[in-house]
Amino acid sequence: MNNKTLRQALLNKRMLICICTGFSSGLPLYLLIQFVPAWLRSADIDLSTIGLINLVLFPYTWKFIWSPVMDRFVVPVLGRRRGWMFITQIALIVLMSMLSFYDPATDISHIIVIVAAIAFFSASQDIVIDAYRRELLPDDELGAGNGFYAQAYRISSFVPGSLAMILAGFYPWSVAHLSIAVFMLVGLVTTLMIKETSKAGEEPQTLRSAVVEPFVEFFQRQGWQQAVLILLFIMFYKLGDSMATALETPFFLDMGFSTVEIGSIAKIAKTIGATAGTILGGIAMIKLGINRSLWVFGVFQLISILGYVMLSMVGYNHLVLAIASGFEYFGVGLGSVALIAFMAKSTNRHFTATQFALFSSIAAVPRTFVSATTGYVIESVGYTQFFLICFVCAIPGMLMLLKIAPWNEKKVDDAQP
Repeated sequence: MNNKTLRQALLNKRMLICICTGFSSGLPLYLLIQFVPAWLRSADIDLSTIGLINLVLFPYTWKFIWSPVMDRFVVPVLGRRRGWMFITQIALIVLMSMLSFYDPATDISHIIVIVAAIAFFSASQDIVIDAYRRELLPDDELGAGNGFYAQAYRISSFVPGSLAMILAGFYPWSVAHLSIAVFMLVGLVTTLMIKETSKAGEEPQTLRSAVVEPFVEFFQRQGWQQAVLILLFIMFYKLGDSMATALETPFFLDMGFSTVEIGSIAKIAKTIGATAGTILGGIAMIKLGINRSLWVFGVFQLISILGYVMLSMVGYNHLVLAIASGFEYFGVGLGSVALIAFMAKSTNRHFTATQFALFSSIAAVPRTFVSATTGYVIESVGYTQFFLICFVCAIPGMLMLLKIAPWNEKKVDDAQP
């Protein structure tokens, strides 16, 4: 490990920064995909409307469009990376707090506007944090750092998906909203304490170079056919589990579980499953490499969807809820580790912000646009058939591995310049 011991590579300040920024990145997203749907459903908003609200998450899909702006322009205070992190985090704290003033039954249009704004600033925060992390980590710590980041990202879901859900069972929903906003201080304090990674003069000198060169470099390096195939793979690899988890909170509610049961049983099981998946995935990748990890983890990711099929058939049962949600997120954790590593290795260090934003935007397509239709599908065919459809939709991404990451080929594991 380039003269580093395993202890030195894992136990250092850079890993702690990855953990704190990962928590800050995940919190707003899980507010939008876990807490807000439950909040709306509790006010008897129909599933079709809740599903359509996923469309306001489009910034996660299109963030590569304005990522060059954040690469090109330097904020006057704190530096290029930290300055943008500070701005987005302040905006998120304010917007997340504002949700506490509205009632879904009468203010749905205002809520949609605020949710859209949260999605925009959350996606913008992701852009700059991804770039900061890539510049912070030396190549031999890239896998571990992204693993810690992914795990903290998942752990952040415990706040809106468990703590806030439990609070909502005893206090007004406004208290739960404010509790989530307070946890954004983790990211803000981290931003104020860390050092800037970008040096003066490193930013692109023109907006045109910031926009054009990252895309030209990627397509020239990979070739047009392979580049397009890589982008399609990134979109399809997690399609099945993105669909399955899109409306999982309303699913649990419709199975008869209370917000307290969801926030305790389901959330704890999901956290344990995701933690185990991320940790075991990170360790296994050391031996398997990225290619084989994509295959092995993808199989677990595919099979884990069947747990929700079982829950939809059994209905209200605490043990099945724990097993199904824990197994689902074990697969999600494994798949996320492999995909993030694949995306990181597919970037060129000179254009990390925009290229990583492009890859993560593509990866968000299923969660944003495909998931917006899940409410209609569920109301048409029922939960059991819907989760079987999710299982089938996960297969194309696995088949693409034959071209993207052949089992015995190691070129994807090689770091890009």
